[in-house]
Amino acid sequence: MQKRWLSFLGIAMMTVVVVLLNRYYLPTLTDQQASVDSLDFNIQIKEPSVLYGMVVDDFLVIEDKIKRNERLGDILEEYNVPAKLIHQVSQLSRSIFDARKVVANKKYTLICGQDSLKTAKALVYEPNLIDYIVFRFDDSLTVDVCHRDVVTVEKSIAGEIRSNLSETIEELGISHELTNKFVDIFGWQVDFQRLQKGDKFKLIYEESQVEGITVSINEIKAIYFEHFGSPYYAFPFDQGEGKNYYDNEGKSLRKALLKYPIEFTRISSRYTMSRFHPVQKRWKAHLGTDFAAPTGTPIRSVGDGTIEEAQYKSNNGNYVKIRHNGTYTTQYLHMSRIADGVRAGMRIRQGQTIGYVGSTGLATGPHLCYRFWKNGVQVDALKADLPPSEPVQKKYMESFEKVKTDLTKKLDSIPFPQQRQDPIASL
Repeated sequence: MQKRWLSFLGIAMMTVVVVLLNRYYLPTLTDQQASVDSLDFNIQIKEPSVLYGMVVDDFLVIEDKIKRNERLGDILEEYNVPAKLIHQVSQLSRSIFDARKVVANKKYTLICGQDSLKTAKALVYEPNLIDYIVFRFDDSLTVDVCHRDVVTVEKSIAGEIRSNLSETIEELGISHELTNKFVDIFGWQVDFQRLQKGDKFKLIYEESQVEGITVSINEIKAIYFEHFGSPYYAFPFDQGEGKNYYDNEGKSLRKALLKYPIEFTRISSRYTMSRFHPVQKRWKAHLGTDFAAPTGTPIRSVGDGTIEEAQYKSNNGNYVKIRHNGTYTTQYLHMSRIADGVRAGMRIRQGQTIGYVGSTGLATGPHLCYRFWKNGVQVDALKADLPPSEPVQKKYMESFEKVKTDLTKKLDSIPFPQQRQDPIASL
């Protein structure tokens, strides 16, 4: 009987404990959980700052450009890189990096310690938008040649000439490279020095980009150009010997020679049989075409050929003369200098740099005097009647028509500017 009473008493006490827990303790736990659940955990974890693959949060980052006649060794010495590591940089294999060929105005970045000495731990040199070289200075030198990702982007643009092509190109904000390719394609069909206000054009082209910045123009894929009310088309097509440009009838736009010996620029004095010579102070025939351009502008051969002369003469200054075939010969005068390796007897390719604009010889300012012979007679280079390359062959016409149809549809879908005050439409 006593055992049963004790057992009953034990059960009763446990019941009281449970009731008390439910009433006083468990609600407190529940309230605490609710309170915890209601907290806003907006704790932001700071991402590390990474530059050129290196975490730089605890370092000083200094960006600058190479100054004229400055060497990497000069920079590294200023930022306390040990002499033995500077020497290793200068001794690097040229296949990795030629320390002698750093170029003025190219960007470099220093990663330095934040101590009073600002000792460089790494230097990054960027010779162009794609490539960069990372030098790390620990106990020994390590060098990594790195490349940014390059993407190809197709773009289109439409514009209307307000005064001249150069000003319109500036308004468009497109690269000189695209302008030069455009002019070279239509060089013999259109006189770009005499464009008419209201002429229109559309271009479809591909460009290479790095991190959204244009690196180069890969190819013009199609052009529509309306000049004096007449339409001109250009379509690239490959007949098995590389791409050339053809009009909408399949006729080649390519000639044996380029029209311009320098990339498109202002012509200061055209061919004339009577011109007042600015140096000799008398009227005389000027049988060349003058192209004004800054000193150092590259001069290109207008076609394949063999160099007949590459030398200096008192009137011509530094000049090069090229025989292209049995019919055509060209000459390039007043160069600041002739390109390295260019000499009489060597073969030259169309577009190859043969020298640089200057004012040597009888010249008052930097320009190129360009002379042109046809069958031994000097003629106006800009009016020469050159035979075109071969048209699209019959066996390729069906393929060409398909390419032309597809590209014409894309050109037609590009709108011209609608408002007169808005000369440019860019897509």
